[in-house]
Amino acid sequence: MRITAKAREEVRERILSAGKSLFHRKGFAGTTTRDISRAAAIAVGTLFNYFPNKESLGMSILAEALERGRSRFLGEDRGIPTLEEALFAHVASELREMRPHRSFVGPVLETAMSPFGPSQVSSEGEKARQDHLATVAEMIIDRFGLDAATSVTLQLYWSLYLGVLAFWSRDDSPHQEDTLAMLDQATRLFVASLSAPARDDHEGGKR
Repeated sequence: MRITAKAREEVRERILSAGKSLFHRKGFAGTTTRDISRAAAIAVGTLFNYFPNKESLGMSILAEALERGRSRFLGEDRGIPTLEEALFAHVASELREMRPHRSFVGPVLETAMSPFGPSQVSSEGEKARQDHLATVAEMIIDRFGLDAATSVTLQLYWSLYLGVLAFWSRDDSPHQEDTLAMLDQATRLFVASLSAPARDDHEGGKR
């Protein structure tokens, strides 16, 4: 019997709900796909029809939180004057939405978004990356012009962003205040790199 789109979405939501509950209760490493399948009342084989592995499921949970954070940032204030403030507000909004899942952010992003991880682990992770960078590129273009949003510039930003997420996932300071200080410094350094005068090292073959 063919499963309807509505029924498929209901099963997917059951899996996501079971995953969230188990990751919080047992930890990411302590949760198996069998545990998730049992909690969602489905066969293990059925789980793999929706998520190829545990990391993909975890990334889907985080991707939803990231999208809520991005949407909140876009809806709250598009008139933030400086790029430093806009980047800070964007990332801070995402962190607020991911806070309930902070215990498993590290192991999931290490696999799904790390430049050292296998590619295409999660389509949700890749979409989250592209959506985030598209928002950042738009902010850069608005303030520095089209030429500033190069692939190298965005890769530099992404490396800093992943560093902030990695630090945040293990930050034991009250309310993760150290992360906010790190984010503030990272955004300032990044914007300073855009503001620095370009240096043509090739002109005339001289520095």
